[in-house]
Amino acid sequence: MKNLARLGGVLLLTVFTFSCKNDSKTENKTTTLKEVKTISAKDILGNPDYLAISYGGYRKTSRDMQPTVDEIKEDMKLLSAMGVGILRTYNVQMAHASNVLKAITALKQENPEFEMYVMLGAWIDCKNAWTDKVPDHDVESEQNAEEIRRAVTLANQYPDIVKIIAVGNEAMVKWATSYYVQPTTILKWVDHLQALKKEGALAKDLWITSSDNFASWGGGDPEYHVPDLNKLIGAVDYLSVHTYPMHDTHYNPAFWGTPAIEKNKTDLEKIDAAMARAKTYAMNQYDSVKSYMEGLGIQKPIHIGETGWATISNRHYGPEGSKATDEFKEALYYQHMRDWTAEVGIACFYFEGFDEQWKDAANPLGSENHFGLINLKSEAKYALWNLVDDGVFEGLTRDGKPITKTFNGSLEELMKTVLVPPSN
Repeated sequence: MKNLARLGGVLLLTVFTFSCKNDSKTENKTTTLKEVKTISAKDILGNPDYLAISYGGYRKTSRDMQPTVDEIKEDMKLLSAMGVGILRTYNVQMAHASNVLKAITALKQENPEFEMYVMLGAWIDCKNAWTDKVPDHDVESEQNAEEIRRAVTLANQYPDIVKIIAVGNEAMVKWATSYYVQPTTILKWVDHLQALKKEGALAKDLWITSSDNFASWGGGDPEYHVPDLNKLIGAVDYLSVHTYPMHDTHYNPAFWGTPAIEKNKTDLEKIDAAMARAKTYAMNQYDSVKSYMEGLGIQKPIHIGETGWATISNRHYGPEGSKATDEFKEALYYQHMRDWTAEVGIACFYFEGFDEQWKDAANPLGSENHFGLINLKSEAKYALWNLVDDGVFEGLTRDGKPITKTFNGSLEELMKTVLVPPSN
């Protein structure tokens, strides 16, 4: 009854006794009626009983090979066993998001106690994005309108599952040079969706946001502090903020390296200290967004829309780079973020549930392929070893394989891959 208990008063069971009378006999009938109070994003986000996670079910080196509904059902069972209650998808151009919703619906039909909700992403591009033409960041792609239309259709088709629509993913941050748009484009579509809610064309308790880098939300460079961003902050139901200390172990490494004051610490102590600083780094980026928002006189929720830590890199973050990537550090970061966000009552869409190899298909050891908590061999990485020990995944499979531990469960072998951050 775990999932029913999670609702904590949202699901109410009421028993009525009816006395029915006809000419031939009197019958006493007891009928159980299930009254369901709709659960909303407000009930889920920041609720520790509904862990949040980013989800892509792609197994292959190309997204042309979409995961099937049955494959996604396997993944949903695994995520639910981990305590995940809401997941995030990224676009509705492909079959993936629709198949996720079909899979969840099928699982609910098979087991009425099954619970999983979705933050549905609608991808937003600028004109000429992903083409051989020069991107025009001041003009939006003509495809955006259809993407929003598809998101609205799915939200209305699955109102019991879709609780959030996110307009764009890192669509405003200026290092996304292939496709970024100006805040006015995101504002246009957020306003459109909010208007549909007022008209009754979307559920009134559906939350609308955009999911973007902390700087895009005003927490960084002043070049982002433009009037349309301020209007956007006022228009969304909450701010979905991305923070990636792992990336900044290369791009902004002042917080990362081992300082001289720690030179006499053990290697494990140096690693622990570095990961504690990574946590503080993420917290500071969150706080910078909060400060900017409050400086505008606005008060509304802010949640972590994305953060994560890769376990392998053969470039910037690996042995020849910042020495950041391995399963031990991922586990420390994962726990730090879960502990902090639970303590302050915010959601953390951890990136991500499963490794995906399409993101850097030409470089199998590229970090983008290795952010998952479970790898493509159906092995739980170190962050989840305790769940394997606890039998959480017993009877569950991925691609027909039971969930086992990486490194055959040998901590000694795992630690051979763990590197100390370089001296600062």
